[in-house]
Amino acid sequence: MVARGSLNWSSQYCEKTQEAAFINTEQPGRPFGPRDGGARRVSLLTLVGFLGLTLLVGAADAAVTASAVHGWYLSLTQPPGTPPNWLFGPVWTVLYAMIAVAAWLVWRRGVTSGGEQRTRPALRLWGWQLLANAAWTPAFFGLHSSVLAVAVIAVLVVLIAVTARAFARISRPAALLMLPYLAWSCYAAYLSAGFLWLNPHA
Repeated sequence: MVARGSLNWSSQYCEKTQEAAFINTEQPGRPFGPRDGGARRVSLLTLVGFLGLTLLVGAADAAVTASAVHGWYLSLTQPPGTPPNWLFGPVWTVLYAMIAVAAWLVWRRGVTSGGEQRTRPALRLWGWQLLANAAWTPAFFGLHSSVLAVAVIAVLVVLIAVTARAFARISRPAALLMLPYLAWSCYAAYLSAGFLWLNPHA
């Protein structure tokens, strides 16, 4: 529910802020320049919005994980290379911040260059991958389904790769910010498949 709402919110938020960034109430019809205070405020609020959205997904997933990680999860045979539990929180927090900045860079490129029609499809892909990200934790820790978790994360990895490719056509720094997230998700896919293989009846 949170994930679906966040996807709709991100799409609407991007469209509204892109439109707002081009509105100059003092001189209608003239886009804001880089020195306009209104444009800077919109840009900052958009960055905060992207950060808030990704961290909201992270907080919701953490709430689902909290109960299972000290119970059911401990009963599973762990695949080689499984990191300590305390590492996941800091890593995901950093990655969520990075992908938020990546989305913001793409949004900003659309605003400053007038190419919002080109950036919106890329940002929609970003929203879909965030939705898939939000679905993995309930699948694994909530439903205790390694099969579903593997299916979800396979979709997630593909969506991240497609999103990064779309971002690369618009902003190379944005695409580069997506790469650690892609690498970590591939690692998480390995772990998910390992849990399924080693715990077929879990």
